[in-house]
Amino acid sequence: MTKYDIIAATGCPTGIAHTYMAQEALEQAAKKVGVNIKVETHGQIGVENEFTEEEIANAKIVIIAADKDVQAHRFVNKKIIDVSVGQGIKNADELIAQALRGEGIVKYPSDEPIKKIESTQTTSSGSSIGREIYKHLMNGVSHMLPFVVGGGVLIAVSFALFGIYSFDPNHATYNPFSAQLKEIGGLAMGLMTPILAAYIAQSIGNRPALVSGFVAGLMASNGGAGFLGGIIGGFFAGYLVVLLEKLFKKLPKTLDGLKAIFLYPLLGVLITGLFMSIIVSPMAEINQNLMVFLKGFQDSNPVLLGLVIGCMCAFDMGGPVNKAAYVTGTVLLAEGNTAFMAGVSAACIAPPLITTVAVLLFKDRFDANERNAGLVNFILGSTHITEGAIPFVAKDPLRAMPSMMLGSSIAAILTYLFGVQVPAPHGGFLVLPVVTHPLLWVIAIATGAIIGGVVLGATRKPLSK
Repeated sequence: MTKYDIIAATGCPTGIAHTYMAQEALEQAAKKVGVNIKVETHGQIGVENEFTEEEIANAKIVIIAADKDVQAHRFVNKKIIDVSVGQGIKNADELIAQALRGEGIVKYPSDEPIKKIESTQTTSSGSSIGREIYKHLMNGVSHMLPFVVGGGVLIAVSFALFGIYSFDPNHATYNPFSAQLKEIGGLAMGLMTPILAAYIAQSIGNRPALVSGFVAGLMASNGGAGFLGGIIGGFFAGYLVVLLEKLFKKLPKTLDGLKAIFLYPLLGVLITGLFMSIIVSPMAEINQNLMVFLKGFQDSNPVLLGLVIGCMCAFDMGGPVNKAAYVTGTVLLAEGNTAFMAGVSAACIAPPLITTVAVLLFKDRFDANERNAGLVNFILGSTHITEGAIPFVAKDPLRAMPSMMLGSSIAAILTYLFGVQVPAPHGGFLVLPVVTHPLLWVIAIATGAIIGGVVLGATRKPLSK
């Protein structure tokens, strides 16, 4: 059996691109210096290349490059470098070098989960409380997304094929199959908040916190508190279980089974339920006011909204700022607002397409690797994978980032002005059949991509021959 000097776990909130880009970057970096590495990925299809207990025991260093829960409790007493998944992509060489030098490393505590990691250079950005909160939130979002995608598309298909009132038995356009599609899609969408809360809690308090998180999410959903209530409930449930674990730590080891199956669920659900019963009503009012505000802003000032959304989505290509806009669009889908997501999707699709336009129009200003990457980015962008643009920004941020932000903003602004609605939070042009005004949406994105691509190419200097 191969022994690995370094093992690494990667994971991003959507589990589609960043996860595997970080895997490839770390593997290539390790190969350069002749180090054996195994990288476990936590993508949307589940855990791949999973570590065995023996591999964990034999590894000298563990690198965690993730923005979600990767079951770090397995690494008790191991030396760890913990960074964001973006750092795993951009600074893979330095991470491997740090691991070999023994820098930026802490030992995973044997009695509690990692709370804060003190490190140097590359890892320093990951040591803040804010990043820990972000990781817990993104773990919930990662598990929530498939429910929103599946449910949203089914509801949209129902409306697109049979009419917006075809689910209503009292309407002339009623169709039984349409009604069934809407019911199934509605059930999937209805699980969004409970799943979000449950997996935020699970990320904090591991499996014992899952049940309390589900209850918090259900109470938030049923009480009208929406995703905001679910987020607060999920964090409360997770940290409550962490507190209970500390309180019951001195109980005899023989009672561990009783704690997991009886005490944590009972007390967790009881206390979380009481807490939610207090906050649901005020959170429901806040949630409703937020929806009204965003809807009004969307109607009254689409140019400013598109500018903000475009800049956020292109700023860090799937990082925290991008995800703030994306998550807002996703949760608004569950509230029935499909217009906001249309602008977010357009802004996320544009950056990779900007690189495609740039390498096609300005071939003499990009090397062979960049030209190939730009062509591949047409596929990535068309399927809503923003991360394909990261290498261009990493290599030349002063030129690339403004170009991306400009193009994304134009795409989002035009999308809002055209009144496009997108019922799914992912899929790119694959969901065009269920998009309202699909041709106008393509025109909006293409306009942003062309303008951004021209600016990106024009600001680059021709390569010396």
